[in-house]
Amino acid sequence: MDFTEAQIQRYARHIILKEVGGTGQARLLQSKVLVIGAGGLGSPLAMYLAAAGVGAIGIIDDDLVDLSNLQRQILHGTDSVGTPKVDSATRTLSRLNPDVKVLPYKQRLTPGNALELIAGYDLVCDGSDNFATRFLVNDACHLAKKTLVSAAILRFDGQLSAYKTHAGGPCYRCIFKEPPPPDSIPSCSSAGVLGAIAGWLGAMQATECLKELLGIGDSLSGTLVMVDALSCDMRKIKVKRDPGCPLCGGHPTIRDLSSQDYTGNACAA
Repeated sequence: MDFTEAQIQRYARHIILKEVGGTGQARLLQSKVLVIGAGGLGSPLAMYLAAAGVGAIGIIDDDLVDLSNLQRQILHGTDSVGTPKVDSATRTLSRLNPDVKVLPYKQRLTPGNALELIAGYDLVCDGSDNFATRFLVNDACHLAKKTLVSAAILRFDGQLSAYKTHAGGPCYRCIFKEPPPPDSIPSCSSAGVLGAIAGWLGAMQATECLKELLGIGDSLSGTLVMVDALSCDMRKIKVKRDPGCPLCGGHPTIRDLSSQDYTGNACAA
């Protein structure tokens, strides 16, 4: 594709990277990424994707901006309190980079709409705040053969991985067999979360997303990154595909989204 003069200036620091170049930047401008959640993780994630020139960014979230969100959800400002998060996100991202088409979905992700929504995107990034949605996104991405980059945060801790079952990698269920019992994991409202760790994990998530779109570096597929902000410690845990996984194993029992209960609400971030 031919770049405008403004695009050459905007993406100059990408274009001079030999791993990206003009070809890679053009690929980003033609890419489509779906972001699940416009909260603590989705905020820095979406902003870095937009700044990088990802051509279309879908954002799904049915929530309104609350004053308590602003400690970490940097997509939104005080003047956005009470408005839909997807509308606030659209305004912020459009101001940041007019090259990017923002597609807001003011709704919840459900078994009824997940596959249709995901089908239109090259890659999915999950920044949701509950286990039910995490399992739904994982299952839908496996069935749709889409790469999933997923992150989670709570208190001072975070985790990050990429799931590429279509390329032989493990899925989320290979690590976490099933959602925990309701209320067994504290929520952010009861346990707290350091605002800046959302920025740390969201930026890492955006980095992994860009790597996957560009086909550069080492994928996190098969690796779970664990982050402890208090000690500034990061650990990598190797994860193998579980042959007995009910979704991606040798004899799967989950063949469609209608067979599972995705109504739990244990908070994860």
